[in-house]
Amino acid sequence: MNGFLNLDKPQGTSSAHLVNFVKRLTGCSCGHLGTLDPFATGVLPIAIGNATRLFEYFLTKQKTYLARFRFGATTDTLDPEGELETGGEIPTRSALEAALGAFRGEIEQTPPAYSAKSVDGVRSYVLARRGENVRLVAKKVTIYDFSLIKQTAADEYEFSVTCGAGTYIRALARDLAAATGTLGYCTALRRTASGYFTEEASIRPELLTKENWKNFLIPTDMVLPFSVIDCSDARLYNGISIPTAAPDGLYKLYREGAFYGLARAVGGRLKAEKKLC
Repeated sequence: MNGFLNLDKPQGTSSAHLVNFVKRLTGCSCGHLGTLDPFATGVLPIAIGNATRLFEYFLTKQKTYLARFRFGATTDTLDPEGELETGGEIPTRSALEAALGAFRGEIEQTPPAYSAKSVDGVRSYVLARRGENVRLVAKKVTIYDFSLIKQTAADEYEFSVTCGAGTYIRALARDLAAATGTLGYCTALRRTASGYFTEEASIRPELLTKENWKNFLIPTDMVLPFSVIDCSDARLYNGISIPTAAPDGLYKLYREGAFYGLARAVGGRLKAEKKLC
């Protein structure tokens, strides 16, 4: 079986735990498309079978989040599970909105110390838990939208964030607070969309059983945003490139109406790139 399950991750469980849950449920190899921290909830796509070969094709997909940031305090993990430190003023709505503009577009972002980034072969969060001073290199991320929705408490606001892969919402809380002269951290986080996958079409893990999970399986070709080529030329399926009039690019490849995988057109030649059926 190949395809995706679009899970609605509950709070308090890890993404890896849900991958293992789906693996036991289906008896297939599995992997997730983008980690959600244990305190976060929402869309967690799980690839099953040959769909796990597609991770590289989802690196540029957009993700959308609802996030709540508390100001005038922070934690060492930048989320509710860390050690609390208070200090700083509570920014006004107008001050926050004025600062948001600097966080839209392509920006430099330093990942949180408590993250899965590798430092000399060791995960950053492992070093941080040891009390070691972790220095991570800033990297470029893309923020397509960053908007203040409402004030949810005297010291807390809710935001909508649409961003590219690799963005840390916890780091946005830290940096937005710093831009307004105070401390801040992320108190709640929900992913509402991840590329093709949306919260409206997601399913809670506890509703899945060995008897019904196939009813929720999303076919691999449905989630791929590429044009279609249907070709019956046997040479293509034996590793040989064939002439094509298709423009250069990546295509969903079908063989007499049945999905086969991906093919790439370059310079008037078409070659099968990845078998996914």
